[in-house]
Amino acid sequence: STASRGRNQRTRRRNNCPNTYSIVGRGFLAPTIINETKTKLSEEEYELLKLGPRFIYNDPKTASRRRATELAILKRKIELRSFEKKVSPGRSVELFIAELNVILQKLHDTSITSTHRQKKQQHKLFLSDNPLAATQSSQSQNINSSSSSFRNGKKKNYRRLVKRLKHKIRSASVVLQRTDKSKVFHLGTRQHYQKKSNEYMEKTEAYQCLGVNDPLPNLIERTNKYLLDLRLAHWITQKQYELLCVKPSEAKLAHLYYLPKTHKPGTPLRPIVSGLKHPTIKISTYLDQLLRPLFNKIGLKTTTTSGFEVMKQVYEWSTTNLRKETLLCTIDVVDLYTMIPQTEGVLAIKKMLDYLELKQIGGLKIETIIRLSRFVMRN
Repeated sequence: STASRGRNQRTRRRNNCPNTYSIVGRGFLAPTIINETKTKLSEEEYELLKLGPRFIYNDPKTASRRRATELAILKRKIELRSFEKKVSPGRSVELFIAELNVILQKLHDTSITSTHRQKKQQHKLFLSDNPLAATQSSQSQNINSSSSSFRNGKKKNYRRLVKRLKHKIRSASVVLQRTDKSKVFHLGTRQHYQKKSNEYMEKTEAYQCLGVNDPLPNLIERTNKYLLDLRLAHWITQKQYELLCVKPSEAKLAHLYYLPKTHKPGTPLRPIVSGLKHPTIKISTYLDQLLRPLFNKIGLKTTTTSGFEVMKQVYEWSTTNLRKETLLCTIDVVDLYTMIPQTEGVLAIKKMLDYLELKQIGGLKIETIIRLSRFVMRN
């Protein structure tokens, strides 16, 4: 219709490039990139971003450097683990790393063209025996022909193109990030991110900019001391102490970042805390492994993990309860991560454990679990 064509044209102008939409993989008429800045992208730059966040271009030099570094790290980890188990790594580790290096080198040196040719031949044999699959494959090839030609024709220029695009983004104070839902690239202004971040931090009062301050060493020391005190007081075993203890070389502070919610007006940001190497992550992961099965058991009848389960339960409920006056609604919790009070969160865990009448879980006394939970909440 005329209205839909008008909307498509406005969105294409918004993204500063033609052919903004792709059907395959992202739903009907979903944008492949979203550009909310005044930055103009060349055809090559646009096609590169259109490949999405998961695309990795082939760069043998970078792969070779990374291979040497990662094999050295792997070797060191194997040796450290062997020493922890009081086993001498010996020459077997050297041989293993050398053989692995040869295998990876061969994979890096294998021509992508020849590999692609072999896969294409196998795919043709499969399609000859499956008419329906052949039809679907033909449609997909037609839709993605422009992206495929870009992949095949511009391989030699990826390194230069990425470097040029990085410079353009940096000089224009643009933030390149994947979107929250559709997982495509979004270009936003640094001012927009800064404004939304300041508003969120002021509203929640849960974060602060560290500047030159680095609380990590103190937090590592405090965590290890707390675990040692629990060990000396026989609240945890030596094995549990070694499992939860923090190694300074493996620890990093948790940090806050944002993903743009482009499906909502004004492009709000979804705050995400990345703490995979935070000093307390081992404790929280250990507690989660102990407590989650218990919670899942209690909340089995009131928990759904997929849309299919929701529809199934609604259908079963509707057979006897649905009326003309019935209203269905959803509830969205704002700032869930910071809305949970620390004290009440620990009390909720204690209430659940009291309800189950358990004395210990996985070799940990209930009081120890409460103490560790409180420490994680506060740190």
